[in-house]
Amino acid sequence: MATGKDVFVDLEGGSIPLYPGISLEDNVFRWAFIRKIYTILSLQLILTVAIGSIVVFVRPVAVFFVSSPAGLALYIVLVILPFILLCPLYYYSQKHPVNLILLSLFTVAIGFAVGLTFSFTAGKIILESVILTALVVVSLTAYTFWAARRGHDFSFLGPILFSAIMVLIFFGLIQAFFPLGKISVTIYGALASIIFSAYIVYDTDNLIKRYTYDEYIWASIVLYLDIINLFLSLLTLFRSVEN
Repeated sequence: MATGKDVFVDLEGGSIPLYPGISLEDNVFRWAFIRKIYTILSLQLILTVAIGSIVVFVRPVAVFFVSSPAGLALYIVLVILPFILLCPLYYYSQKHPVNLILLSLFTVAIGFAVGLTFSFTAGKIILESVILTALVVVSLTAYTFWAARRGHDFSFLGPILFSAIMVLIFFGLIQAFFPLGKISVTIYGALASIIFSAYIVYDTDNLIKRYTYDEYIWASIVLYLDIINLFLSLLTLFRSVEN
């Protein structure tokens, strides 16, 4: 008979099957892989919150970015930098320690961009967005693990979500050059929130079943972007409604 201690060790070893048909050895390795990704993801989110808090609470930082030509230029660089870093991140995602250095730069750049967004948003809206983002991420992650254990597969969402994100990008470009008003911003925020919520399910399912063990950096980036984009979408939605 197994004792409580034996069961605890067994669970930590990954005896809970992630999905039907997975071998015991693959299951153990996959659980270790998942723990590594969520550890990296947690560190990314902590770093993002820390940098965002510095930008918000150390007012000279935000003032520098918005009131001086050098600050504005740096802000533009920080906004563009994550997009530039995605290519080398993908290429060097399996080359240590280059991957960790690029990942840190990527997270820092996004942290500053998020912090500057915080600086011009009411604290109530930020708190609402943070709480709802946390609830959605935890709920959808738990649901995806539960569904995967019962044999459900979400790979069919890939083409649908790709089409949806293209529509969202074009919608955003139209809104940027030809503002359509408060209602369109609200619709954009709501659609983006739904799309990135679905991406959390899709990418978590890929994490459970499809990513190779060497792709932990790229898997962390994908989930991190899902969470950040969901948060920013909710922020846009709440800010539009509040205004």
